[in-house]
Amino acid sequence: MIGRFASTVPLYAQFRPPYPAAFFRTVAERLGFSKQHALIDLGTGPGLLALGFAAYVGRIVGVDPEPAMIAAAREAPARAGQAFALIEGKAEQLPHDVGTFEVVTIGRALHWMDRTVIAAVFERLVAPHGVIVVCSARSAADGRNPWLDEYNAARQFWSGTDGSAHRRQDLAALLGGTRFGLAETIKVESNHEITPRDLAQRVLTFSTSSPAVLGDRAGAMLADVEQRMQRFSREGAITEIVVSKAEIARAT
Repeated sequence: MIGRFASTVPLYAQFRPPYPAAFFRTVAERLGFSKQHALIDLGTGPGLLALGFAAYVGRIVGVDPEPAMIAAAREAPARAGQAFALIEGKAEQLPHDVGTFEVVTIGRALHWMDRTVIAAVFERLVAPHGVIVVCSARSAADGRNPWLDEYNAARQFWSGTDGSAHRRQDLAALLGGTRFGLAETIKVESNHEITPRDLAQRVLTFSTSSPAVLGDRAGAMLADVEQRMQRFSREGAITEIVVSKAEIARAT
């Protein structure tokens, strides 16, 4: 995983489907987060989840193996007025003295983790009565985003892959044989306006079509995707419906 996202860092937080404030509030209220709770965000990237939940918890730690993402995460709290500790490295290799946490969050990173190891990491990270919260924010794929099929076809064309190599791991299966079980799923829908140009930029945030991968083809990709998306826009904007989801695992 290290190095895959280095060239996506300036784009990731800006162009990926956003988590709305209502998502963090809903999850925090449903799960009873408090300032007495410590949170560790595995695969923190630029710190989107850690900062989103910052208002609802106390101590925060972010972990990521990509040095450029750690640098971005370090800058983000300074801009937001919220500090949290950062560890550069893989979640699977966290030292045993890192402590325990009432909340363990993971965003768009679980599928990169070693499933033969990460379950044991959860066993030692999660405090008694703690929770594992696996989050995602994706364009609704139920037909309400009429541009999405064309967009995914463009992504597949430029990346040369259908994305199946790194599909999201099934959390329930991953936790088999541990003290944890899938307890509930929380979903929050939101919508926002995005331009065809910004949707084209989003293609660069994926590891299979990053600036480093596309190289001198990036300009052609941006022009192609923007053109494909233009016919779905009205007055230069496209409505995107986003489904933000949190899968919650607890000790059984």
